[in-house]
Amino acid sequence: MKISDLKAGASNVEVEATVVEKQDPREVVTKYGKKLNVANITLKDESGSIVMSLWGDDITRINVGDKIKISNGYVTEFRGSPQLSSGKYGKIEVTGKGDVPSQSSDDSSDEDSSSFGEESEM
Repeated sequence: MKISDLKAGASNVEVEATVVEKQDPREVVTKYGKKLNVANITLKDESGSIVMSLWGDDITRINVGDKIKISNGYVTEFRGSPQLSSGKYGKIEVTGKGDVPSQSSDDSSDEDSSSFGEESEM
């Protein structure tokens, strides 16, 4: 299924797309008083783009540039625009990893730790 085919109310959706944007996570409180983290991502394929919410561990597991496959998802309408959800019974699978920005910060932390070592020897 292509993103351009997704309409509010669709269920049992299966779509593959690339994460092109990821917003910072924010904390929300459910109607039951439970605090959860949520982050919106924008998915894109050759036909268009759609917003999807990531919850919990999916926020750190999925990054910009990743190719993902959503199985048994559904589409709702939020503020007048379609939004894709995996829901309780859906599945999000990372089929290809994109560029992970944390790799460059790992390199710099190695440099930082070696420079700290040099400073302490002086």
